[in-house]
Amino acid sequence: MKEYFGRLYSNTSKNFYNALYNNLKNAHKQFIITANPETFMKAEQDQTINKMLLDDSVTIVPDGIGIVKAAKMLSFDIKERIPGIDIANKLLEYGNKLNKTVYLFGAKEEVINSLKKVIKKEYPNLKIIGAKNGYEKDRDKIFKDIVKKEPDIVLVALGIPEQEKLIYKYLDKFNKGIFVGVGGSFDVISGHKKRAPKFFIKTNTEWLYRILREPKRIRRFYDSNIKFMFKISKIK
Repeated sequence: MKEYFGRLYSNTSKNFYNALYNNLKNAHKQFIITANPETFMKAEQDQTINKMLLDDSVTIVPDGIGIVKAAKMLSFDIKERIPGIDIANKLLEYGNKLNKTVYLFGAKEEVINSLKKVIKKEYPNLKIIGAKNGYEKDRDKIFKDIVKKEPDIVLVALGIPEQEKLIYKYLDKFNKGIFVGVGGSFDVISGHKKRAPKFFIKTNTEWLYRILREPKRIRRFYDSNIKFMFKISKIK
């Protein structure tokens, strides 16, 4: 697992967003994985995820605070968290500024419909060239459509690790595009769910807010975060 930490983006969020803007502006291809403890835990059991995390062409950013703390325990200098939802919002902002195109894939149909309305209102220069909910059975068919349409931004909200594995499967077929698996970000950006209050964001305890809102998450939190920290302690 330690080798994954060596692949983490270690600079500031400001530098990351500057590079992201330039990649989008210049039509460079970039696949971003927003890593949390669950990502690294699953990678040890799944060869495809393991391959992704060790692929030099993939950008891995520290999304979860658990990743940042674990990195420091293992003496890796990681400057700060770069949350996936912030990356999604920045891409919408940059795409609007640069008159780019976006393809949305994932979440429920009502969420996708609300998200399209939000984008058309707040980002009028960003053209939506595709929007499919995450309940479509033939996901390969959808990605073949994405390949055909060549969007500048591809946001996939299918949950980890399905979203990352699907992007990676088709990545070589694209010549350009910024690709990100954004988890539950569509729900928040569309207004169907509220993001944690500023206090939780500032103190890096958004995970706690989510558990308080959805107690059923606690089992998943234990399986990924708690077991992860025990594992890091042993490695240290």
